[in-house]
This record gives sequence, structure tokens and C-alpha cells, in this order.
Amino acid sequence: MHTVTLIPGDGVGPEVIAAAKKCIEATGAAIRWEEVEAGARVIKKYGTPLPEEVLRSIRKNGIALKGPITTPIGSGFRSVNVAMRKALDLYVCLRPCKWYEGVRSRYTNIDLVVVRENTEDLYAGIEFAKGSPETGELIELVKEKKKVEIRRDAGISLKPISSFASERIVRYAFKYARENGRKKVTAVHKANIMKYSDGLFLEAARKVAQEFPKIAFEERIVDNMCMQLVQKPHLYDVIVTPNLYGDIISDLCAGLVGGLGVAPGANIGDEIAVFEPAHGSAPKYAGLNKVNPTAAILSGVMMLRYLGENEAAKKLEDAVTKVIAEGRYVTYDFKEDPHDPSAVGTKEMAEAVTKAM
Repeated sequence: MHTVTLIPGDGVGPEVIAAAKKCIEATGAAIRWEEVEAGARVIKKYGTPLPEEVLRSIRKNGIALKGPITTPIGSGFRSVNVAMRKALDLYVCLRPCKWYEGVRSRYTNIDLVVVRENTEDLYAGIEFAKGSPETGELIELVKEKKKVEIRRDAGISLKPISSFASERIVRYAFKYARENGRKKVTAVHKANIMKYSDGLFLEAARKVAQEFPKIAFEERIVDNMCMQLVQKPHLYDVIVTPNLYGDIISDLCAGLVGGLGVAPGANIGDEIAVFEPAHGSAPKYAGLNKVNPTAAILSGVMMLRYLGENEAAKKLEDAVTKVIAEGRYVTYDFKEDPHDPSAVGTKEMAEAVTKAM
């Protein structure tokens, strides 16, 4: 019996997570759920969007299935996802991007995996507000040490990248490739411009690549990588990146296979893993029984594989594949016309997946 922390989230989170839970249970895998609350809707109750009870539960169980959580843009609390990754040292963001027959996309037969470093880079959250005394001190320090003038009305974010974290994430990417029959790892960077941060990441990637001579290795500058993914995505396999580039590229890759509605994800550390759909909370659709549950269900597939429940994982992915290919019991975004009256809701698509097993 596996005990899994269940975090419904907010916005459409509770709906897609309920759908995923239903489908996971239908596989027959022995799962016991321990539900906890997080997100904007619990701030009044706990005084924080990430109660300590959530972290305790995840640490105890070692695994969680999580719904999306709303983060206000430009104000309010920082991302709960970022806080959770830091607190639990979930240094890997794993985003498979796979095309399924029946999904509307400009591309077919895409099967990419983005491995994103989760703890450093600009997302470390080391920021200095415009006009603050600390920002003024930093501006003076930069002027003194680097002979560079930063405007006084600037806000500043720091971009720390370490050898330790870079080698750790690249090594994970190579191990993932080896364990999953993948042939190539591509390291993404901007070392031609940022020689001391991205340059360090690239140096670490080259070093770790020597430990895996049977896996092909190549490197790409991030802007060129984006162009190549649009032009010839079939040339790529496992892509490993620093934090910010990985966030952008994983969404780009999701676009190649039909969008975030079919994009699962996981945040993984040495002892703990949190599985969640890549899409956001979409609060305007909350409670409408409308959104696509596929990303959450496929996150459940990833979770089952992580738990060693490979037969259940295959059963569930095969059922999702069948339902999408048939195109009968699918949500509006799978339809050529989003107003197609034959589109079903979140619950109905999940029910179809359970019946397809």
C-alpha cells in the first residue's frame, strides 16, 4: 500500500485532481490518499498559502499528487511551487512532452523530455526592489567593483548558478536517458553571453557527459534551441537546462504536442517527488466542469511509474491514449471547433478513461 499526499490546489485544481484520482484508483494500484490544503484559498485559515502541515505530509510519505495553485502576477505571495521546491529540495523539474494520436497539433510523433534545474538561476528569488537602501548599496558595489553603471530606478534580480547544482541536474538527465532507453542529452545555455553563470552550467554539463559515453551529448544556445525545436523537434530527445530556460522551453515543447492540457510534470528530489500538471490554475474555469484533465491524469501515470506500479501506469496511459484517439468523450480543446456540442466535461472524460481500462 502506497500512501500519497493529495493536494487539490485551487482554481481548476480540485477538478482535475479529482479526475486523476478516480483514474488512478481504477487501475487497481494500492493507493491510500492523505489530503492536505494549500494555495490562495487557505491563506485566511492558516495565514500562509503553504501550511507546514503540507510539507510534513510530503516529507513523511515521500510522494504527492498536486493540483495547480494560483500565484498573483506582480504582487502578493511568491509562488507556492517555488517555495515547495526549495523547502523539499526538489531539484528536478521533469516535463515529458509526448504527442498522442487525436491531439490537434502541427506536429506528430513528438516525444521529448525536458529536465529543468529547479533551485537556482533567476528563480532563486534573490531580488532587490527599486529604490530600497539595499539596492542602492548593490548598485554602488557594482559600480566600484565592475565599473558598470546601473540606473538608480532599477530593480535587480541575481542569477546564482553553482557547479554542484549544475552537475546534479545534468547527471539526473543522463541517468534518466540511460534508464528510459533514450539516446541523446542536449544541454541548453547562453554561455556565449553569460560566461560565469551559464558558462559554469555548460562546463558542468561537459564534465558529466564524460561519465556516460553511451549517451550522445550536444549543446545548444537557448535562442537557437527554441528555433530548432520549432523547425525540427524530431532531432531532440532529453533536454537539460537551467531553471528559467527550462520553464520557457517546457512550455514551448508542450505547444508542439497540443498544449499544456496534455503536459504532465513532476518535481523530484533524492527522496521526495511531487507530481502535478504543467498548466496553471485557470480560476475563471473553476467549478465549470470544462477543463481538460489529461495533464493531471498523465501526471498520475508518472507517479505510478515512480512507485514501481508499472503495470498500472501502462494500463492508465493506454486508456488515455484510446480515449483521445477515439475523440468521442473528450473536452472542448480536443475538438476542431471548441464550441462543438459533443465535447464532454472534466468528469465525463475521466469516466471514459476509467471505462477504457
